[in-house]
Amino acid sequence: MNTVNVDDIDYRNFYRGRRVMVTGGLGFIGSNLARSLIDVGADVLLVDSLIPDYGGNLFNIDGIADRVRVNVADVREQSTMNYLVRDREIIFNLAGQVSHIDSLRDPYADLEINCRSQLTLLEACRYNNPGVKVVFAGTRQVYGRPDSLPVNESHLVRPTDINGINKAAGEYYHLVYNNVFRVRACSLRLTNVYGPRQLIRHNRQGFIGWFIRLAIEGATISVYGDGSQLRDFVFVDDAADAFLRAGANDACNGEVFNVGGDEPISHRRLTSLLIELAGSGRVSYTEWPAEKKAIDIGDFYADSSKFRRTTGWRASVPLREGLQRTLAFYREHFDRYVDPADRSAEPE
Repeated sequence: MNTVNVDDIDYRNFYRGRRVMVTGGLGFIGSNLARSLIDVGADVLLVDSLIPDYGGNLFNIDGIADRVRVNVADVREQSTMNYLVRDREIIFNLAGQVSHIDSLRDPYADLEINCRSQLTLLEACRYNNPGVKVVFAGTRQVYGRPDSLPVNESHLVRPTDINGINKAAGEYYHLVYNNVFRVRACSLRLTNVYGPRQLIRHNRQGFIGWFIRLAIEGATISVYGDGSQLRDFVFVDDAADAFLRAGANDACNGEVFNVGGDEPISHRRLTSLLIELAGSGRVSYTEWPAEKKAIDIGDFYADSSKFRRTTGWRASVPLREGLQRTLAFYREHFDRYVDPADRSAEPE
């Protein structure tokens, strides 16, 4: 394909009729990205292993299932990937293990999914479709504890846990394949993404989804420490838009970009807002569990100005609106994401 710059073409029109693949396509961000791709007229193939507890959910494509193709496959299978990548023009590579706690409990599984699978996909592209463009879902976790705030892309990569190390390695594989093998690739280092279709069955894939579930159930939200720690948040529609822009813009090739929220907010303020909007729930403050304190990074919020300059992206959904939309979604579809017999705590 020819090089595409954001100034040359409307990035949304770029996808009309294009053959796109999303790994992790039945998961949280992948399924929301699939909806955006359908909206802009892309030919969409979703690949997901549907490993239990990792977030893949067939209900995530409710309403668009007849307009996408789904292949239930493990990205680690080389022969499968060799076949699936062949006719794709853009690949959004979101398949991964994202639980920091799980990575410490089973580091070999994290290595397999976040490193080996990335090599499998990239090797498939190298030998079967070297002209493809790959956009990798990276994470702010690669930075570790920040030296200064906000964190920009020149900050040292210094992960505090095994998941962060493996995600950093997966990201670097993409940059090497871009620079050495000319498989065009870039990485988006996402901060805390939230919104509809997020896994809320357990609390090992990020705290925001779990907080939302507890608020809906009228349960107690436990905040570690005094709640003063700062984070930034990105609504999933804004994250999907970031992937669309990166995929359509070859100025992103070989680069890493932060994709974060506009303003940081403390856990104390976040939970107060969430309880206000939900009209239920309560908060308590507890001491840090040792295993989580050991990998905590303290305050973190990202500087996304590099990505804004390159693509024109900007977060457009304010936190209050995003939480309202998320709460409304789960109130309507709660039983699709939580087993009725698996309530988290006693209601108010």
